[in-house]
Amino acid sequence: MVVSSSEMSHPGSELSTSTVRSWLAAHHPKQIALLDKFEMGLRLGRLSTSSKNKGTNSSFIDDISKNYGGTASRDRRQVTFRTVELLRTLIGSTKWKNAAQLMILLRGVGRELNAAGGAKEPAIANIVRRIMCAVRDEVATAEANEAQAIMAKADSATKAKANTTFEPIAEDPDLPPHQGQMSRNLAIPNTNSRNLSLSSMLWAHPQHLGTTNTSGTTTTRSKRSDSFSSVDSSSNIFSGENNDTDFPPSFYANRPHFRPAVMEAIQEIMLDLEDLHKNIDDQASSHIHTGEVVLTYSRSKTVESFLKAAAKKRQFQVIVCEGAPHFGGHTMAKSLAEAGIDTTVIHDSAAFAIMARVNKVLLPAHAVLANGGLIAPSGSHMVALAAKHYSVPLVCLTGMFKLCPMYPHEGQDTLQDLVSPSSVVDYVELSDQIMSKVEFVNPVHDYIPPNLINLYVTNIGAFQPSYIYRLLAEYYHSDDWESFE
Repeated sequence: MVVSSSEMSHPGSELSTSTVRSWLAAHHPKQIALLDKFEMGLRLGRLSTSSKNKGTNSSFIDDISKNYGGTASRDRRQVTFRTVELLRTLIGSTKWKNAAQLMILLRGVGRELNAAGGAKEPAIANIVRRIMCAVRDEVATAEANEAQAIMAKADSATKAKANTTFEPIAEDPDLPPHQGQMSRNLAIPNTNSRNLSLSSMLWAHPQHLGTTNTSGTTTTRSKRSDSFSSVDSSSNIFSGENNDTDFPPSFYANRPHFRPAVMEAIQEIMLDLEDLHKNIDDQASSHIHTGEVVLTYSRSKTVESFLKAAAKKRQFQVIVCEGAPHFGGHTMAKSLAEAGIDTTVIHDSAAFAIMARVNKVLLPAHAVLANGGLIAPSGSHMVALAAKHYSVPLVCLTGMFKLCPMYPHEGQDTLQDLVSPSSVVDYVELSDQIMSKVEFVNPVHDYIPPNLINLYVTNIGAFQPSYIYRLLAEYYHSDDWESFE
């Protein structure tokens, strides 16, 4: 359904994040049904399980099921891939007119997914932020191309005038020298706004930014809620209020080739997810050498694939911590042993005792935080402390879709989820008088500070924790970091 002309009466009209759901329900009922189905699967935890009996047509999903032998398994990458597919469908079929409307649509959908359970799966919000960054990049590219076209037209007009008058332009008393170069500089947009240094990122908070309003006066933002990412929740579905403070004027221009460019950027993100394990496995021979003893914790498909790729060229030994109480290390060790790798399973409490023999520690990631810290499976912090004590290098294997623009203000409780203690103790034992007074805490994740991590091996290369801030500037725009909080 096409948006009516009355709703588009204001040149800067846009969607409102607080009413994206009602707008989709009114104008795109098929898309709102698709969004509801996705949110229900997210709440029930069905999006991260794969099985051959699913009946899906996606070769990517079939490949996951094949690798896990057709059994229901957890796969973080599948959730991310399905999120990209959802956003591609919504962006390709809804009737948005410019980049501003698309950004508000992405913000609204991102908040919907975050409220439906995406807070426990940070990769979902990361993908939405990355697409929003791609939209901003496409706007900057289009603006730069338009500026170059204006410059070329102005240069041709200047040359034509010089040929007819036979006089240098600078000798005209009414024309100040270097005016052409000054206007040429003003016409070029700031395409390097995302090339941030550490100091510029620290001082790029809204309270330090000066903005120019429509009257030409400069004002200073005094609080974080006034940043570009904030949206008036009381605005209507196509309200024209506060639009000039949300996005620059270039976001409201109608460009016919903008939609295909955004869809192409989304397709590139999907290709990166498909090739994620391959790109990480290609670096295996550079980090694992013959005769080494490698220790890993619990089960991770990324770590498992990495070790199997290294075993094709190297002979080494793997020690797997069992990862109690879920004991994913048992399944991990069985899979590695079947691949011909010398594998040993140990109790989690024996990690410190065995660490003196270990040459390298490999850990998976639930999320990589903005300060270079790591959210890993519960029990990983103990392994990291033991590795630090014996000066054993700790390497984290992760895809870039797990990179989060979030700081660990809550320490060990950052992105934490407490589950039922039934996996630790049976409910029958709680009937005992002594056990009934015991408080059981069963956390899912551990926070590992960056000083305990030596290297991150990602699908785009290997980086130290101190370089994470730079990757954040390349993958996400700073105005979108807090869009879903």
